[in-house]
Amino acid sequence: MSLLANDPKRKTWLEIPDNTDFPIQNIPFGVFLTRDDIITIGTRIGDYAIDLGALHQLGYFEGIPLTDDIFLQDTLNDFIADGRKTWRSVRNRIAEIFDANNPKLKNNKDHRQTVLFKLDEIEMQMPVQVGDYTDFYSSKEHATNVGKIFRDPENALLPNWLHLPVGYHGRSSSIIPSGIHVHRPQGQKLPKGANEPIFGPSRLVDFELEMAFVTTATNHLGQPIPIDDAENNIFGMVIFNDWSARDIQKWEYVPLGPFLTKSFASSISPWIVTLDALEPFRTESPKPIKPLLPYLKSKDNKKSFDINLEVGITPKNATETVVSHTNFKYMYWNMSQQLAHHTINGCPVNSGDMMASGTISGPTPGSYGSMLELTWRGEKPLRLNDGKERKFIEDFDTVTMRGYCQNHEVRIGFGEVSTQLLPVFKNK
Repeated sequence: MSLLANDPKRKTWLEIPDNTDFPIQNIPFGVFLTRDDIITIGTRIGDYAIDLGALHQLGYFEGIPLTDDIFLQDTLNDFIADGRKTWRSVRNRIAEIFDANNPKLKNNKDHRQTVLFKLDEIEMQMPVQVGDYTDFYSSKEHATNVGKIFRDPENALLPNWLHLPVGYHGRSSSIIPSGIHVHRPQGQKLPKGANEPIFGPSRLVDFELEMAFVTTATNHLGQPIPIDDAENNIFGMVIFNDWSARDIQKWEYVPLGPFLTKSFASSISPWIVTLDALEPFRTESPKPIKPLLPYLKSKDNKKSFDINLEVGITPKNATETVVSHTNFKYMYWNMSQQLAHHTINGCPVNSGDMMASGTISGPTPGSYGSMLELTWRGEKPLRLNDGKERKFIEDFDTVTMRGYCQNHEVRIGFGEVSTQLLPVFKNK
């Protein structure tokens, strides 16, 4: 089925900003609470949220085999489970409905009032119920930096790193949408020079700039997903802030890796941008340094995407300082390799599962994706616009991540994920 929605010449009859992340060529999917306190599945064009449940009830998806309640649910899981043919059909139809040359909805005032919402009339929700969450560790630059900081600079990458996409299974219950505050975590830490740990608030709270992909459900227990079929099982992507407590991490991560370090919160951008929308921005992954085993080799090396990313820090009552500019294309291991490796042992994936890339760092200091690297574990503090310094994230700081793709024809963006860090939670 053709990607009709991607036509760069297509215009919409909606009035939208010139440089929006959400032109008619994007058509992401999300879940929001309406002004009538109804939760619905929707999409976004410009600064309008569109109620797909109402649009479906009004007959605008006639001819597409959809259940009556597919968009009347509080998650996208069932819609995602319908598969890529359905996603593409719905996205093409939405583009057709809002095309500048289509008067059907444009000239129906009652229908427009029913399906269209301004952004200040809605409240974004978690787009999927995340059953399982996996965090990879797929940026060579990031893994090298962390190896230098925590271990031996001469052997920063562990022996397995260049042979497989390293990952771990994380906690899905603490994945939250943009706008939900996060409390500073507590845990055990080993002070410098001490032999015994202490308990208390983390003093080294960090962000990790990541992207995450959302899967559908197609493989059975015992059935690997071949690398060249992997993208058929990926619905789309979000920006992912994998909050981290570095002092807790240093003490607890041997021998089994992160635990309390990461499970206190991970924040996501609320609109899932489909792989179909990202198609014009394909690019090659970095050339492998070591020969790959056959199950990690794809026929086409253009399995990554050119996504510009940035991170800003805004202290309370101050302006934002952008502290990092980087790009998803730097990732050594791509999503197809990650999903093929994840399932090579027969592990089944389900609709709504979320798999994060790991921190995305580029080759220069200004392109690092965490405070751990940007300040080199606090040795080189960042100076903010208000003149103050940051080694790590302080209470009441807001961390905002943004991402977009752009060529000479179209811009496709993810919006942002913005989260404020609050002090340690106090029980009443």
